[in-house]
Amino acid sequence: MVTLEGVAGNDRGGGQQSELQAELARLKEEHRDLDRAIEALEDSVASDRLQLQRLKKRKLQLRDRIQFVEDQILPDIIA
Repeated sequence: MVTLEGVAGNDRGGGQQSELQAELARLKEEHRDLDRAIEALEDSVASDRLQLQRLKKRKLQLRDRIQFVEDQILPDIIA
């Protein structure tokens, strides 16, 4: 797990940093769970295409949120 304590330019408090780390871990876990659910549904004989679409859409939303939180934790530094 990446932490930024003591890094120049990191003005976030330790509490906010911890909250972001916890949210990131939760989002990644949910993303992995969706991956498994999608795979199981695709392998199912009676797969529900609408449910599959919903799961994939949720997975993409999670990916976007994960990227946002990662950017909050470790922002791009323009040289």
